[in-house]
Amino acid sequence: MKKNIAIIMGGYSSEYEISIKSGNVVHQYLDKTIYAPYRIIITDKKWVYLDEDNIETPVNKSNFSIKVEGEAIHFDCIFNAIHGTPGEDGLLQAYFELLQIPQTSCGHYQAALTFNKRDLLSALKPYGILCAQSFYLNLGDPINADTIVDKVGLPCFVKANRAGSSFGISKVYEKKNLNKAISNAFKEDNEVIIESFLDGTEVSVGVITYKNQIKVLPITEIVSENDFFDYEAKYQGKSQEITPARISKEQEERVVKWAEYIYKTLGLKGYTRSEFIFIKDEPYLLEVNTTPGLTKESILPQQAKAAGISLKELFGSAIEETLR
Repeated sequence: MKKNIAIIMGGYSSEYEISIKSGNVVHQYLDKTIYAPYRIIITDKKWVYLDEDNIETPVNKSNFSIKVEGEAIHFDCIFNAIHGTPGEDGLLQAYFELLQIPQTSCGHYQAALTFNKRDLLSALKPYGILCAQSFYLNLGDPINADTIVDKVGLPCFVKANRAGSSFGISKVYEKKNLNKAISNAFKEDNEVIIESFLDGTEVSVGVITYKNQIKVLPITEIVSENDFFDYEAKYQGKSQEITPARISKEQEERVVKWAEYIYKTLGLKGYTRSEFIFIKDEPYLLEVNTTPGLTKESILPQQAKAAGISLKELFGSAIEETLR
């Protein structure tokens, strides 16, 4: 009998459209001889099943089930394709843990920790993982540009603390532009992280559990046509994503070691993608994504392809590892 798989997509954040694309790619490539996939759209206004004719059926939130032609459908596994809240920050992970329904991403604590850039970097620094100099602001805090620049220097990056896909991020060259960048970041989150600029080679390292083994995928080098790897660069073709990355053997060994170490130390599972910048041969951690993009333009599927893993195998393995 086929396993019922709910592919959850959408979410409450600016990453909604990207998540819909990711979820539809999963739905397209999931092996339908083994699985019965159901597209579930989650927004702050409704949770619905979207059938092949784009007809919506409400989800019963008390047990996360749906009714199709009068028959109750319960799910064997949740495939999490939601980027941002509530799919990447631990809220839905906790919900499914309470309902005892397996889901493909990491646990609720790990999701909350990794989604919070400030907390993640603070948690990993004692393990010897390098990261940029940073300054924190919460909404309502007094903003002293001199104090910020004294700590992180210029240029610097102003980021929403809990947001993805480069929403709420600005590169600031002059002190007079800090306030505008901070206001932009506060549109996405009420917490902000301001980081020193790291001038080096940027790489993305995918780590997954595949065939019951932790596997580091081929590394991708990011070369943005824009000033940094922003939304246009990520999703509108304004970058080169070179897999395998043009880095030395020593650099590769170091970044692979740290990416795998982070995965194991934090107790992650499913797909992850860690972003680093090399300063000489040392990798500096930027962030860890626990529900990375799965669109055809996204980095993780490119890395899987380079490793000889098809999308059907990639998506099927996530489910089988979860059910294991």
